[in-house]
Amino acid sequence: MRRKGLSFRQKKKLISASLMREIWSYVFITLAAAVLAFVIIFCVGMRTSVIGVSMEPVLYNGQEILVNRFIYRIIAPKAGDVVVFLPNGNENTHYYVKRVVATSGDTVQIKNGLLYVNGILYKDVEYDKIEDAGIAENPVTLGNNEFFALGDNINNSEDSRSGNIGAVSRDNIIGKVWFHMAAGDSSIGLME
Repeated sequence: MRRKGLSFRQKKKLISASLMREIWSYVFITLAAAVLAFVIIFCVGMRTSVIGVSMEPVLYNGQEILVNRFIYRIIAPKAGDVVVFLPNGNENTHYYVKRVVATSGDTVQIKNGLLYVNGILYKDVEYDKIEDAGIAENPVTLGNNEFFALGDNINNSEDSRSGNIGAVSRDNIIGKVWFHMAAGDSSIGLME
């Protein structure tokens, strides 16, 4: 039997208070993560561009990179790291981006177009035959906190083989290449 007169039914709410709390928690977490990422990159990182073709095919001319400025305060660069440095600490030049091939105490020599570190053929990077040995024509023994850095595109690179650059002092290394923007789009790739 149906009652006559007014009837008040309570409509079910589509958005409940618990749903709103959950949505706001996701928004807060997302914003907090974005702010934290910005602070980390701003405080620890640095953004710069690759100049020249010396690191091709890994990094290209004009490609944006993010540099971790903090890591080498804790640990020393190791062979294989791609580093950013100012040659001889000269702040009036652009940042150089090169790969460390030898570290403190190592001996580097280029013989017959091949790179040797401590008398062993260097195989971490597949270099073309090196046309100009530069100062590494004779054995170069690195001192404490010195590093030998070469471009991956070895025959189109001004690097530690050049007399005006030579071994790179740890004090002149800005940091390790952390991320790079993929060529032609806005995606980011992590350096190995």
